[in-house]
Amino acid sequence: MAITLNSGFKMPVVGLGVWRVEGREMRDLIINAIKIGYRHFDCAADYKNEAEVGEALAEAFQTGLVKREDLFITTKLWNSDHGHVVEACKDSLKKLRLDYLDLYLIHFPVATRHTGVGNTGSALDEDGVLDIDTTITLETTWHAMEDLVSMGLVRSIGISNYDIFLTRDCLAYSKVKPAVNQFETHPYFQRDSLVKFCQKHGICVTAHTPLGGAVANNEWFGTVSCLDDPVLKGLAAKYKRTVAQIVLRWGIHRNTVIIPKTAKPERLEENFQVFDFELSKEDVDLIKSLDRKYRTNQPAKFWGIDLFA
Repeated sequence: MAITLNSGFKMPVVGLGVWRVEGREMRDLIINAIKIGYRHFDCAADYKNEAEVGEALAEAFQTGLVKREDLFITTKLWNSDHGHVVEACKDSLKKLRLDYLDLYLIHFPVATRHTGVGNTGSALDEDGVLDIDTTITLETTWHAMEDLVSMGLVRSIGISNYDIFLTRDCLAYSKVKPAVNQFETHPYFQRDSLVKFCQKHGICVTAHTPLGGAVANNEWFGTVSCLDDPVLKGLAAKYKRTVAQIVLRWGIHRNTVIIPKTAKPERLEENFQVFDFELSKEDVDLIKSLDRKYRTNQPAKFWGIDLFA
C-alpha cells in the first residue's frame, strides 16, 4: 500500500524508523524488516547510524533479498548543515551506500552553527541555548534542496517539523514543491489543521512518533503514551488487535504515512499487520475525541529553547 507523492513517486504507507537503533542490532532489524515486507526506511544524519543502515542494505542487495528500486529510503539534513546541503546529502549517500535517496527532508526548520559536515551535534552558546545561525534562511536552504533533485541525487524533497505558516512559506518560494511534511502526530497530538492543510496542498504527511513515543520518550522526556489509554485498550479488545495496531490503523485512515520505530522482532511484525482490518466511523470519531494537544518529542530539553512555543 503506497501513496503517490506530488513528485510522481510512490511512498509505502508503513515504514520503519531507525532512531536510537545501534550497532549490530541494525543489521538484524533491517534484514528482518525486509523479510516481513517493509520497503520503506526512515533515517537521519542525526541518528548517527546511517553507516550501519548502509551495511545492512548492502547485504540485502548483494544477497538478492531485495533490489534497490524496491526500497524507499528517507534521510534528513541536520540543523548545522543548512549551509552545506549538497555536501551533507553526499555524506549521507556515502554512509548509506546509495546512489540516490528517495526522499531528503529538512529535519528541523532551524539553521544552527556549522560544526563540520556529518557532525550532527547541537552546538550551544555560552548560555546553554541552541546556537542559531541567523545568516541562513529556510528559503536559501530549500533552494539548495531543489538543486539535489536536478543533480539526480534525490528523487523527492520535503520538510519536517514545519508548522502551517512555515509550510505555507515553503509553498510560496519553492520551485519544486515539498513532497512530504514529517511531524509528530498520534491520538494525543492529532494536529488536524496541519494535516488537512498539507493534504489540501498536495503535501503527503508522514507521522513520526505515530505511537506517541511509548517507553523511549518517557525515558527521555518524561511523557506518557497513548498506548496506555483505556479507550484505545477497549478498541483493541473489540477488534482483537493490539493497541499499537489500532493506533497505526487510525494513522492510515487519515491518509498519513506511519513510521513506527521498534527493535523488537515481535513488534516489527505486529506493526506491519495493519492492512487486513478497518476502523468504523464511530470508532474513528471516538479516537478523535482523545486529542490532548500533547507533544511527546521535546528537543527543548537538549537545546535550552523551545522551537515549538
